[in-house]
Amino acid sequence: MELKDNIRLEALPKHIAIIMDGNGRWAKQKGMIRAFGHENGTKAVRQVVEASAELGINNLTLYAFSTENWNRPKLEVKTLMKLLISSLRKEIKTLQDNNIQLSAIGNLNLLPEKVHKELTEVIQATSKNSRMTLTLALSYGSREELISTVKEISNKVKNNIIPIETIDESIINKHLYTQNLPDVDLLIRTSGEQRISNFLLWQIAYAELYFTHTLWPDFTKDELYKAIIEYQKRERRFGKTSEQLS
Repeated sequence: MELKDNIRLEALPKHIAIIMDGNGRWAKQKGMIRAFGHENGTKAVRQVVEASAELGINNLTLYAFSTENWNRPKLEVKTLMKLLISSLRKEIKTLQDNNIQLSAIGNLNLLPEKVHKELTEVIQATSKNSRMTLTLALSYGSREELISTVKEISNKVKNNIIPIETIDESIINKHLYTQNLPDVDLLIRTSGEQRISNFLLWQIAYAELYFTHTLWPDFTKDELYKAIIEYQKRERRFGKTSEQLS
């Protein structure tokens, strides 16, 4: 029996988010530069995207580049941006063949013009695909997202577009970068680190957290299956008691 056969398809998470961590350490272990790790990390992306689509996951969000990552060495940032462009060009056929729609969240205006252009083209080309939504979090930071949301809602209150007494979770959701996505059910972080790193802080309020020591370039389809199997063993109570659920 394959690991995949242990997954209950009727109880899949509707939205999986992944903090793809460990490319640099993976490269260092092999005596290579960090860029080598990032390049091999794209293979893990392909495996996870294909496995998610095959299973029937509706939404997959990958933390590709944070607002804090702009502070990394300039050469590494430049390499990451070049890799992003080449990956988008290479993977558009995979996205189309698998009926996957690409989306992106974050302060995308900070991206280099070539990256922004390539990203926009792939998003437009896959906009009618409906099997799964793959969202790349690029130049993304959850605190920046929340500040932007507060400013936008405040401006609408000031201009009498939104009555202040009507502000609730749904209003906030409609002003987030993720307004078209459901809350995260399963958050995965690779490489052994156990922190959220400013990723989808509002959206993971009731997510199940799964941490693995596997470095991202080594994260295979089976590693994803293990995370989903673990997720399905947990009792999601959303503030209720076990007795209430039963």
